[in-house]
Formats: sequence, C-alpha cells, structure tokens
Amino acid sequence: MKNFFWFVTTLLLFCQAVHFSATEVESTLITDVQIVDGTGAVPFIGAVRIQGNRILEVGDLQPKAGERTVDGGGKVLAPGFIDTHSHHNRGMFEKRGMEEVVSQGVTTIVIGQDGGAYYPLRDFWKQLDSIPIAVNVASYAGHNTIRRKIMSVATQAASKEEIVKMQKALRQELKAGALGLSTGLEYDPGIYSNRAEILQLASVLAEQKRRYISHIRSEDVQLWQAIEEIINIGKTYKIPVQISHTKIAMVSQWGKADSLLQLLDTARAQGVDITADIYPYEFWQSTMTVLFPKRDFTDLAAAKFALSELTTPEGMVIADYAIDKSIVGKTLAEVAKARNQAPEVVYLDLVQKIVKADADESIICTSMNPADIAKIMTWKWTNICSDGALNPSHPRGAGSFTKILRKYVREEKHLTLAEAIHKMTGLAAQNMGFKNRGLIKPGYFADLVLFDPETVTDHATIEQPGALSTGILKVWTNGQEVWNGRKTTGKFSGKAIKAE
Repeated sequence: MKNFFWFVTTLLLFCQAVHFSATEVESTLITDVQIVDGTGAVPFIGAVRIQGNRILEVGDLQPKAGERTVDGGGKVLAPGFIDTHSHHNRGMFEKRGMEEVVSQGVTTIVIGQDGGAYYPLRDFWKQLDSIPIAVNVASYAGHNTIRRKIMSVATQAASKEEIVKMQKALRQELKAGALGLSTGLEYDPGIYSNRAEILQLASVLAEQKRRYISHIRSEDVQLWQAIEEIINIGKTYKIPVQISHTKIAMVSQWGKADSLLQLLDTARAQGVDITADIYPYEFWQSTMTVLFPKRDFTDLAAAKFALSELTTPEGMVIADYAIDKSIVGKTLAEVAKARNQAPEVVYLDLVQKIVKADADESIICTSMNPADIAKIMTWKWTNICSDGALNPSHPRGAGSFTKILRKYVREEKHLTLAEAIHKMTGLAAQNMGFKNRGLIKPGYFADLVLFDPETVTDHATIEQPGALSTGILKVWTNGQEVWNGRKTTGKFSGKAIKAE
C-alpha cells in the first residue's frame, strides 16, 4: 500500500510538471522593444509576454524555461492597428490572409460602413466562424441595406409603417452584435431619407446604448448642415456619434478646418460624444453619381459645378467603368480630349450610360486640401481609418496606416509616434466601444505589431494601388503570428468582435 501511495504521488507530481511545462511552452516573450502602448504615453524599453490570445505581462521580463522568444531588435512594438472604416471584407473569404491589411499592421477591421452591411448579421458571423481570416472583424448595421430590405420603393421617403419595420430590423442586428448603425446619406437609397427617419432609427440605438457612424449627408456643398445633423443625433439621444472619413471636399471651403473643429469642440463641451476618423489622402473614391445630390444626370450646370468646385477633369480618375474598360485608369480630361468634347458633357454621358446599364463604376477624385487633412487628423478625437478595400484601386486600401507613420510622423512631424499609435489603437478602440483591445496591457488581447519606425513606408499609389508596405516586421492577431515581414503566415486567428 505504501508503494501504491508513493506511485500515485509521483504520478501526480509528474503530471503537474508536464502541465506546467506545456503552459510555459505556449507563452511567447517579445524582448528588446520600444513599447508604444496605445495610450499616448511616452514609449519605454521593455518586453511583452503573451500566452494564448492574451497579453500576460509587460515590463522588464526575462525568458522562462522552454518559452519561445522573439528578439524585437530595439524596434517598436505597438497594439495592432484598428481600421474603424474598412471595406476590406469584399473578397476576404477568398484572401483570408488579408495581405493588404496585415502588411500595414492592422489586426482589426470595422465593416458595415456607409450604410451598407451584411444582412442578417447572424448569418455573416456563422460564415466567419467557419471560415476565419487573419484579422478581427466588427460590423455596424447598414441603414441603406435595411432600407432596401424593408421598402418596396426605397427611392422615396419612408412611411411610418416602414420606419417601424426598419426599427425592428435594426433591433435584430443590434441583438446579433452590431456596434450600432451606419448611414451613407450621400448614397442611394439613404439620400432619400429625411432627418426624422434617421432620428427615429437613432432612438433604437439609445435603447441599446449603441453607436451611430455616418458618411454624412454632404461633405462639400451642404457640409455645415450635415455636421449639424450628426451633432443633433448625438445630442438628442445621448449616444456616441462618429463622422466617417472626415473631409472638407469643396475648393471654396478649403482652409476652414479650424471652424469645423471648433464646431465639434463646442458640441463636445455641451456633452455630445462626437468623434471622427480620417484617412491620409487628398483624393477620395466613390461613385460617379455622388457628385449629383439631386440625382439629375441631365443637369449640365451641376456637372460644370462639380468639375470646378468639387474636383477637376484632371483630378478625376476613372477607377472602374464596367461597360467600357478602355477608359479605366484615365482621367476625365484625357477621355474628354480623346472624344474632342467638353469634360462636363463627357461626364454626363458616362453617368447616364452607366446608370442605365446598372453596372459597376467608381471614380477617384482629388478634392481635399493637405493643410485641412493635417488639422483634422491632429484633433484630439480623430482616429485613423483607411476606407480601403482588398485588391484596391485606391492606395488607401494598402497604404493608409503606414503612410501616417511615414509622412505625418517621420517626415512632416504633425504627430509624435505615440500620438499616431494612440489614434490607430487606443483611441480607435475607444471610439468603437471595444473592450480589452487597443492597448498593450496585461489581460488585453494579444493584437500586436512590430515595426521599424525609421523605415516603415507605404508604397501604394494610384498607378500601383496594391503595392504593399515595408517596415512592418511582425503582426500578431489574438496571439498568433499572421505576418512575418515578407508574407502572411497561413494563420487565421481573427475573431468576430460583437457588441455586448
């Protein structure tokens, strides 16, 4: 019997030792790094231990027996970047490594933007669970999507009964984990909604304590009225509201960033939780129709106005035109010259034909002033986004975050490194309502990026919009390495981030 007890005790001790060793092997220590923790605090030298999908310890740490170590080589370790306005979901189940995303250091994308989202979300989450990708995904519910589902004719004002049905659909999506509601009020069919409709949907957000994010009703001619509308939504229901891809996209309004920020600061002082995101480019990408707010595609005066105040023929690049691929990549000025016609005449003709065909199209237009971009970006409550896509035709899809680090931090010094990282991580998480993400802190999810601050660079241009960045050395999503500095690793450790 004595020998039996000795055997059992020895066996238990052996099992405990094996368990302890296994636990140790599962941890990884990232050593010799400049830790920029996402709070905006001054960087400090140290190490970070991760175990499973969480950050275990941060500080002056030494390797444990059997522990995997990664030598950071004195480079910067930051929280994984959070893209609060992304369209990278298009094609993500085919490109699960999310190369354009992780090569920028991004570990979380927020989709369901501009009023367009998967519906119902519960089906999308099931698909994401069965086909995981390399990054985390959160989503808003889309106003335009719900409007199309509910209304038999979405190109008109909604009836009381239709609004009640939209409210019910929104509640369903919030229950499924949507962060809140996104609107695209310059797009069809959101452009046909009135303020009362949006307010009534926002009342549902107030019930659930969720967020409102918006491609506002106008980013140019009616900018100030559109800003007032989103402020009023936040004020009326005391919910967080965010302006998507904030810009001043009208020549005669350039230089008024200070006025815009003063308006937002006043709203915040009055208790409105209004925030913003922005991408670092002077040109946007959208539909050909977006420059016609009255949707009159025979209005020559409106076309002339658009090509003088909102962009120029030289500044408009045809990014997609399904019915005539020969003009893709050309400017409107080049197409007009080839046709020997006035640019506004050609523009109307292109719009009329593509609308009639109900086919894919998009344009890239230079509309913003660099000084305005820099001022809006440095506002305390502005976080960074991309508004980008996989297989991009706009460079923002592959280069937004690394361009911030190159241009706005290293070259032009609009932001310190700590400020920029805060806007990409801690502030972004705060503006989206994420818990336990966006900081390097014990207990937080191990979404991390290691990069060289002296060399990190974007390479994406209009001519080569998918060119990948360099200087991002390693990326971890939920503790798994998904980018090794040259390519994706084949790890698909991203998770759905659902509002609770």
